[in-house]
Amino acid sequence: MPNPSPAAPRILIVDDEPSARSALSALLREEGYEVQCAADGYKALGRADEWRPDIVLTDVKMPALGGIELLARLRERLPEVAVVIMSGFGSVEGAVEAMQLGADDYLSKPLNFEQVLLTLQRIVAGRAISSGIKDARPSAATAEATADLVGQSRVHRELVELAEQVAAAPVSLLVTGERGSGKQHLARLIHQLSGRPGRLVRVSCSTADEASLSDELFGSEGRVLAAHRGTLLLTDIDALPPALQARLLGLLQERCVTRLGGARLEIDVRVLATSRDLASAVAGGRFRPELAERLAVVSLRVPALRERRDDIPLLATHFVQRHARKLGKSITGCAERVLQILFGLDWPGNTRQLEQCIERAVILARGREIEPRDLPREFTAAAAEHRGAPVIPGASLWDIERYAILQTLEHTGGSTSKAARILGISARKIQYRLNEYGRARQDLAPARPERPADAARPQRAEADDDRRGAGVNA
Repeated sequence: MPNPSPAAPRILIVDDEPSARSALSALLREEGYEVQCAADGYKALGRADEWRPDIVLTDVKMPALGGIELLARLRERLPEVAVVIMSGFGSVEGAVEAMQLGADDYLSKPLNFEQVLLTLQRIVAGRAISSGIKDARPSAATAEATADLVGQSRVHRELVELAEQVAAAPVSLLVTGERGSGKQHLARLIHQLSGRPGRLVRVSCSTADEASLSDELFGSEGRVLAAHRGTLLLTDIDALPPALQARLLGLLQERCVTRLGGARLEIDVRVLATSRDLASAVAGGRFRPELAERLAVVSLRVPALRERRDDIPLLATHFVQRHARKLGKSITGCAERVLQILFGLDWPGNTRQLEQCIERAVILARGREIEPRDLPREFTAAAAEHRGAPVIPGASLWDIERYAILQTLEHTGGSTSKAARILGISARKIQYRLNEYGRARQDLAPARPERPADAARPQRAEADDDRRGAGVNA
């Protein structure tokens, strides 16, 4: 029988501001997490005892029991729970104290949701609490089959759930998706969960001429016979020659093969086929529509990696661990900036391309983490071209304003007065925004020397700046 559907990681949000709790919980639920909330540390302790979350996101400043005290108590009572401290006060001391007490990470308010997701994904990957590992113990065969089906995004979990539902059904299946997206990994999972006693036999329809492929499939010792009571996996099915399409259709209709001399042999074989786009082959007249219908009794589409970006940190960590073990290197994961770069790329080669990138980085890495210098130059160059650029539509006004301020400051060498004149707002507003963003001014490039006239500008000019900047959302 199939295993239960993989459970999403559980997140407990602790914040005394109802609007902050509701907004963050809604966003995380949309990303596929299970979420509960608590208004203070005492309520959080009770909720944690009952619900056993995987990760606690807690504010620092709260009435009754604050975030630092909650962290200390959670470490005593539930040491396996990951804790991330959130603070809107820009308190470096609070961050240091939290990390010394064992916090897994620290986030500054107002929260950057992309940064929240990256933080959660890194923790999930490191603690292996995704995909139901805490709540389900898969068989050895299933564990092997799911080794490369890593992810906890909604689209990924829905795909795995559908595969589990149809695995035992005695019908043909079609798995579609872009190159490198993991179609064969999903097919292996379906076979492992099917309960069929025979083997999984794979044949590529695109790597041999018609005569060789005919013999490989339907010969006296062909793969069709080898897959009896098992699964025949036909990859790139749209490349199957027309004559062999007719023979495969006959196999699916009659459930038998004709041996040399005319003898007919009944055979029990389930066919799984993969294709990038079988519908286009049918529409172009290159594939028999009646065969396509027989193959696609159930069709599963593997999403491209760019459609499930939330899984990139998990996949990257998984590939780092795999190739570090293979090479005998002590590399634990990826630096935060690396995850940000990987997160922002489109990955036309999907998970296969990501794994190749990580394998190269593991070979070149000199420390305990993958650093940007270990990535291919074209990846870091592409990330630098549109670093942090908000996606429109989709970005909030807060994101757009933040990007405009930080990019202008970089252009002016960190000079707030020059940036203020370019943006039409006051230098005081920029400094206030930097505190909000959790960016200290010394983190920027060194400011160029100010002209004396800049330093001596009359206060009335700044008031004019305030009036001009009144249209920018506070």
